Amino acid sequence: MDNFVYVGKIVGTHGIKGEVKIISDSDIKDQVFIPNFNIYLNKEKLLKIASFRHHKIYDMVILNGYNNINEVLDFVGMKVYVKREDLNIKDYILTDLIGLDVIWNNQKVGYVQDVISNKNNILLEIKGEKHFYIPKCADYLKKVDLTNKQIIVQDIGGLMI
Repeated sequence: MDNFVYVGKIVGTHGIKGEVKIISDSDIKDQVFIPNFNIYLNKEKLLKIASFRHHKIYDMVILNGYNNINEVLDFVGMKVYVKREDLNIKDYILTDLIGLDVIWNNQKVGYVQDVISNKNNILLEIKGEKHFYIPKCADYLKKVDLTNKQIIVQDIGGLMI
């Protein structure tokens, strides 16, 4: 498992005081976008969050030591990561599911290609012989086994088109 966890991407700046706009649908952003939390741009550049606010679809962040738009313009387009050990993770986070095999009726039906979240649902995109989606809910996910890199699912017959 990678020590870095992807949380979003810097897509622009806001104003002239060095605020950056981040697009993130991460399930851990409430742990990340807080003052004094360490983030890494492209897994390399360590920065500390000075302040955070939410605006429309963006997570707006001011970084410690950056007070001018000209200082943050080069950050646009960079991916934002955090170190796994800096997080309070009980079981797993959504990005841990990507790449896991999906087992239904003791047979592999594919693997998790992506996790898609919107305001109402979290869907696992499954790629195999068939391409389909499974809602991330207890009705479908029986067991997530990170050790054996698989997800045991139940009752997905109607979802496999």
